[in-house]
Amino acid sequence: MTDKIAIAKADQRKDFVLVPGNPAPDGAEIVWFEGSAGRSLRACIAPALTYNNPRGTVIVCPGRTEFIEKYFEIGRELQAMGFAVVIIDWPGQGLSDRLLDDTKKGHIDRFETFMGALAKGLEKLDDRLPRPYVSLAHSMGGAIALATIAQGLVKVEAAAFCAPMWGLKSKFLGMSYLVWAMRATGRSDDYAQQPGPAETFETNIVTHDKRRWQMQRDLCDAAPELELGPVTWGWLGASLNIVSTFGKSRALNAVSIPVFVASAGEEKLVDNASHEAVCARLPDCEHVTVEGALHEILMETDERRAEFWEGFQRLLQRAGI
Repeated sequence: MTDKIAIAKADQRKDFVLVPGNPAPDGAEIVWFEGSAGRSLRACIAPALTYNNPRGTVIVCPGRTEFIEKYFEIGRELQAMGFAVVIIDWPGQGLSDRLLDDTKKGHIDRFETFMGALAKGLEKLDDRLPRPYVSLAHSMGGAIALATIAQGLVKVEAAAFCAPMWGLKSKFLGMSYLVWAMRATGRSDDYAQQPGPAETFETNIVTHDKRRWQMQRDLCDAAPELELGPVTWGWLGASLNIVSTFGKSRALNAVSIPVFVASAGEEKLVDNASHEAVCARLPDCEHVTVEGALHEILMETDERRAEFWEGFQRLLQRAGI
């Protein structure tokens, strides 16, 4: 594959995965581009429905294990607000090229690989994306987006974060030496936690909404190659490295844009205290906690999702978008 963008229309294996009740955003198409090490990376681009006067582009940065099709509902909602939409399948996730022979391993060498994919994808799509840019990032995508913005790799006019992974739960905090040791001894590609029994709605820790939870299962059943298992030591080490950068004294000095952050009141995965710490260092930031919500706020019940969208609208007003 060349460095030129290719629109995947002939290769049905790599086209959208469609299941009942989850239509793609209007006019959406798959776009392929080349990432680092020659990897084929997948993105979705959907035009603004107000063709003559688009409001801008929202760049959707999914979390770990997630993929483009899971964000179709959000893409349609953003189109209804007047935006064009871009959604990324990160390297090693979705239908983008996986990084290891065992494609179920949740792996990354370093977060710069994610950040470079985001910057390069937007660069390739530049002439098709109306300005201004707004970032909307969830969980691991929140770490990628914040680091990319802070380092000036991508310029956006406003940024919204849904339960961002700016810190990990305390059970990981004492693992730095173990992670270093596993990586140093060549075990970076090994699972940090072995796969367990398949998740059920009753055992899930990310949403109270059964329909939205089931949608992800239906998509993975329709295309098992979408699924991703537990993380490797490499992923865990890279994550500890990136979240540690957010605490450095000048790391966030360049983030002067309006920011909105939503924390989940019943969070089980990321450290909500890290949200408070980061928000306190941003000059134009609103931080809310969605009470009763689990980690995936935008995959939650309608009333919890509505709290996020209300904050998103306030962000757009502050940014004059």
